[in-house]
Amino acid sequence: MQTLIWDDIRVFLTVTRMGTISKAADTLGIGVATVSLKIERLESTFGMPLFLRHQAGYRLTEDGAKLLEKAEAMEMAASSFLFEADIRAAIAGTVRLATLETLANYLIIPGLSTLQKNHPKLTLEITTALYSVNLHRRDADLALRIIRPEQGHVNVRQLGTLGFGLYGSTDYLATCSSGLFQGEYDNARFIGWTDEHSQLPSVSWLKQTLKGRPLSISTTSIFTQITAASEGLGLAVLPHIAASNTGLICVSRDLGIDRPIWLVIQSDLAHSPRIRKVADFLADIVYQNRDKLSGQTGINFFKN
Repeated sequence: MQTLIWDDIRVFLTVTRMGTISKAADTLGIGVATVSLKIERLESTFGMPLFLRHQAGYRLTEDGAKLLEKAEAMEMAASSFLFEADIRAAIAGTVRLATLETLANYLIIPGLSTLQKNHPKLTLEITTALYSVNLHRRDADLALRIIRPEQGHVNVRQLGTLGFGLYGSTDYLATCSSGLFQGEYDNARFIGWTDEHSQLPSVSWLKQTLKGRPLSISTTSIFTQITAASEGLGLAVLPHIAASNTGLICVSRDLGIDRPIWLVIQSDLAHSPRIRKVADFLADIVYQNRDKLSGQTGINFFKN
């Protein structure tokens, strides 16, 4: 089988559209002899004449007309490929993303390899902070967070829900009464955030539940809370996605403190190719992990 050369198809299309070899040569910026050679090679490949030659120029034969439709489809596919290549080349530079430590470590980082592979010139600077980063001060280009901005020149979109549950280790739960699973927490020990994190949903739930009792352990890190709970030091209010692979047991799946996950983008950057690509990536991974984020899947429940 003879090999079909794309450049010959390109010349065939140009001759068809221009009507003469000389005009096609001028359009393509190559010599008349080269155009003639490519047409002859293409006709040899197919084993049939594609043009009728006459004084006024070149006109397609019946077989040439049949090839034209397929050649134009090839041209469209090539153009689409080149357009995508141009878009990928344009997706370069640094994108600064602000988000929660939980979302960064359990959602974004695990899914980042595909984005890096497809767009090697794109770099991501991830800032993890419990407090909302100020996009107006250009502290970040976009943010994935659970507190909706109340004002500012930003585009806001809800992507999903971050669910929270009450978790403890198997060893710790073995020391608790069965009433714990019915919401009787008077004798339970709790692990939570330090006082300066009062805006977090778990803090408000713990204050209401403890009714003035102190936490057994307070910390500034979600990872420390997970470790403390895993060591049997008490119960912790954790995002379901953070607790899903820890071996911790879910005491209560719905605490009434689930929060929307908001994608926030500086309005003047919303149409930047690199910002748009990262935003689409975030929307995709939130959707793909929506059940784990909300606590519909991935939860270990206590088994007697």
